[in-house]
Amino acid sequence: MKAPVLVVDDDPIVREALTQTLELEDFPVIAAGSFVEAKDHIEPGFSGVILSDMRMPGRDGFHLLEFTHEVDAELPVILLTGEGDVPMAVRAMAMGAFGFLEKPCAPSELVAVIERAQKTRSMALENRRLKLQLETGDPAARLIFGISKQAELLRTQVRNVGRIGAEALVTGAQGSGISKVAEVIHLCSPQSKGPFGKHTAAGMVPDRFQQAVKDAGGGSLFLDEIQAMPMETQFALMALMEQGAHPRLIFGSAAQLRDAVGAGTLHGDLYYRMDALQVRIPSLSERPEDIPVLFRHYVAQAAEQSGVVAPDVTPDVISGLMARDWPGNARALMSVAMRFVLGLPGEETQSGGLGLVDQMAQVERSLLAEALRQHRGRASVAAKALKLPRKTMYDKLTKYGLKPEDFR
Repeated sequence: MKAPVLVVDDDPIVREALTQTLELEDFPVIAAGSFVEAKDHIEPGFSGVILSDMRMPGRDGFHLLEFTHEVDAELPVILLTGEGDVPMAVRAMAMGAFGFLEKPCAPSELVAVIERAQKTRSMALENRRLKLQLETGDPAARLIFGISKQAELLRTQVRNVGRIGAEALVTGAQGSGISKVAEVIHLCSPQSKGPFGKHTAAGMVPDRFQQAVKDAGGGSLFLDEIQAMPMETQFALMALMEQGAHPRLIFGSAAQLRDAVGAGTLHGDLYYRMDALQVRIPSLSERPEDIPVLFRHYVAQAAEQSGVVAPDVTPDVISGLMARDWPGNARALMSVAMRFVLGLPGEETQSGGLGLVDQMAQVERSLLAEALRQHRGRASVAAKALKLPRKTMYDKLTKYGLKPEDFR
């Protein structure tokens, strides 16, 4: 939904005409006949923009502009005049007006200016939100991005697990950011002032394990790919856990650990102890609404690291990203953002001229494929998870050429 437009004009006919023009373009409109009527809507949290007549009885457009910038200097104000007064326009722009239009203006011109102003406002509020997160000292809010319910649930789980202090297991698909989430758990824990030791468990011999434990003293020890830890080191790990005096232990894995137990590569007792406190990272296909948020963050990060100006992330770029399956998750999205910033060739951010129907179909296909992956090709179980009738599920699988057996 688009952000609102506060329309301020003392002429009821003009005010109604402006309101109708904007509502036809799906802008929510708040109409006011004077500055006094409008000022209660002008506040720092206002998500929209202001469109005001210049000449009004009492308090004019200049006064409204000054008042607005005292409340929030980043709130765009577009001024209207019917007099074609160039000096007035120059003065308004010098005072910080976002735009200046002469009445009557063409609807296309008005809408274009409103859209630019709203984009500017949206970016200002997003930057403000991120800055606030940085200042709150909440590691989960600062370091785990996303606007979806799944992202918010992940942040809540990380905070809760961080406070508990017991052994924890972080799971997720390849590229989902397991080590990052493990570090955020550490930062949310009582051990946050201590070191965060990060190691892969694959090939870790007992001596190297003991050294890692010593180095992480007073902090947390993260062991990734825990299913690949040699069995003799697993016994040393379980002995350490029984002793009680050790760093906070956080484990990570992108594998199906039950399968590793069945195969005899992961000790059952270790698995059940780890599994008691598990944090699962949702894949991008489960939360597609987070893709634009994450991509913009990665673009800004890549631009800062490369010392270049971040390119504009257009709607076409976003639609191209949303149409992809993203089996590589956040890591793959980060790589695309880096190439995008550096202007390197690639089709990752191109929608290929697809229309809305085709783009939505690609998103739907990715959600179906992810459900099959999660439930190991069991289509009936995946259908329940997606809240689809079984027949509808199978019809869609046939439509997209997806075979459940390919995911087993």
